[in-house]
Formats: sequence, structure tokens, C-alpha cells
Amino acid sequence: MTTATASLAELTGQYALDPSHTRIGFTARHAMVTKVRGAFNEFEGTGFLDGSNPEKSQVAVTIQAKSIDTRNEQRDGHLRSNDFFDMETYPEIKFVSTAARQVDDSTFELTGDLTIKDVTKPVTVPFSFEGAVKDPWGNTRVGFEGAVTINRKDWNVNWNAALEAGGVLVSEKVTLEFELSAIKTA
Repeated sequence: MTTATASLAELTGQYALDPSHTRIGFTARHAMVTKVRGAFNEFEGTGFLDGSNPEKSQVAVTIQAKSIDTRNEQRDGHLRSNDFFDMETYPEIKFVSTAARQVDDSTFELTGDLTIKDVTKPVTVPFSFEGAVKDPWGNTRVGFEGAVTINRKDWNVNWNAALEAGGVLVSEKVTLEFELSAIKTA
């Protein structure tokens, strides 16, 4: 089965994210002149894909805040602290879908509640369907990619430092990035 031979209806079923082939990441401006990229390395996610009626599809993802990785140990420690994620108090970041909508043959919008720290707010993420394949172990695998920009202050992630020349050290806007590979479980 490949994207060309599989209809969306044939893909209906329960799925689990494959952590070794999935990236849940982010990008934020640093010092107003460059971007810092990072990812969360520990997460789990499940979902139901209804290929015949995509509006009935559902997803739930739980991310371990302590797994943040920006390739800089000192920065990661600061991000885990009370200044940012306060992972001792709020160890998990969660997303639970509340609605799904098919925009066209390969584009979907997934709306859900994103919980960071003690704040839950709705977000809508546009996703592109990257395809489906039967992998060498006989699993049906699907891929989706999406991104959405949020204001981190909406989730009480407020810390910042003013720069001498003006501006701030960390942008308020953060782009959440999703490169998802999921395996059909039922």
C-alpha cells in the first residue's frame, strides 16, 4: 500500500505515534536576530483516523516537559525551570483534539485544547497528509506534517530579558512543529 493505491477510507483505524520517527519541536527567535530550534524527545500519542468521515477523527498527545532539547544543556535547564515550563509543578504538556476538518485531498485542520502549565487554550493546526505505506514489518504507517504559531505568554510562559539595543531576548511568538509518523494498531 502506498499513498497512490490507498484511499483515505482504507486507512480508518486506531494509531499510535512512532516516537523514533516523529518530531515534536518548536522554533523561537533569540535576541531578535536568530532562531533557536528545539524538540521534546519524550511523548506518546494515540488517535483514531476516520478516513470516510475525517471530522470524527481524534488525537491525544502527552509530552514530558523535562524532555526539552535545544542542544544546549544550560538553556534546557533554564527552560525546565519556573521561568518557563516549571516542569517540577507541571511535568506534562497535553493536546487533546476537539474537532477535525478536511480542507482538501491532502490538507486537514486539527483543533484541540493545548495545556501548558496551568493554562488550557484552543489551537488549530493545519496538517498536510504526507502519505501512507505498508512498512517492511507489515505495519500500516501514515505521515502528517503541520505547524502553528502561538504566543507563549497566553500559557503563562512569560520570562524575558530586555536587550540593551532594544527588543527582548526571547520572542513571544513560538512556532510549534509536528512531523508525525503513526502506526495503525487496530
